[in-house]
Amino acid sequence: MAEEAPVSPVVTEEAPATSTGKPVIAVRIYAPFQVYYEGDATSISAVNATGPFDVLPHHHNFLCMLVPGAITVRTPDGGEKNIKISRALMHVKADHVVVFVDV
Repeated sequence: MAEEAPVSPVVTEEAPATSTGKPVIAVRIYAPFQVYYEGDATSISAVNATGPFDVLPHHHNFLCMLVPGAITVRTPDGGEKNIKISRALMHVKADHVVVFVDV
């Protein structure tokens, strides 16, 4: 009988967590001359050409253009910040979200 190779443990990266234990994502929303939001969030809601969507911790990486409307950032303390946009580019990668407004 052939010996089976030892199984190595699977290591997964966890999203950073707040003091409440909720996973968060790092967010930066800015224009060339203004920073609208920079900090942690538990989720972000926005709208692209296919419709409304949410970004949560562990979201798949993607890049998209946002349509005019608002971006809603939900903060770890339970608050919400709404940012009106006319156009923007959103980049999501490894629990980091960057939104370039007025591009």
